[in-house]
Amino acid sequence: MTARGTPSRFLQSVLRNGVGRYVCQLKRIVLIFSQKGPGSLGAREFIENGVVDFARKNPGTVIYVSPQPVQVAKVVAEYLNGTVREETVNKKSPQEIGELLKKLSTQSGLDIIRIRKPFHTDSPSIQGQWHPFVNRPATMGVIRPQGKQVQ
Repeated sequence: MTARGTPSRFLQSVLRNGVGRYVCQLKRIVLIFSQKGPGSLGAREFIENGVVDFARKNPGTVIYVSPQPVQVAKVVAEYLNGTVREETVNKKSPQEIGELLKKLSTQSGLDIIRIRKPFHTDSPSIQGQWHPFVNRPATMGVIRPQGKQVQ
């Protein structure tokens, strides 16, 4: 926690993902919907028309379709790090559900937090910051503005 009251951390990669090859962090998606409920109409249309396309684009993700007598349709996403996210898709269109699944498939499963700095190192330099006069010979004397030369 920081003084702002929001959690923060330094930017880091999930298990060095992308060094070598990319591994999608989304492991499993479960679509839970009602077969007759009016709120699940968009979910049923997405299952009929869009779930096969999503499965082809994401071969590393397992998709389960679970018709249950529920009041609220929802999507349950499980990630490789053990995080489980539930999103309601009640009364959403098939396009909105497709966008939601695409967003879930591109996330890492970690909480979204504020990044402290865009860079970080575990072994910082002790040399100090570089400037143009770092390696200037001492024999050249002190630099002064042109109008203020001392004689």
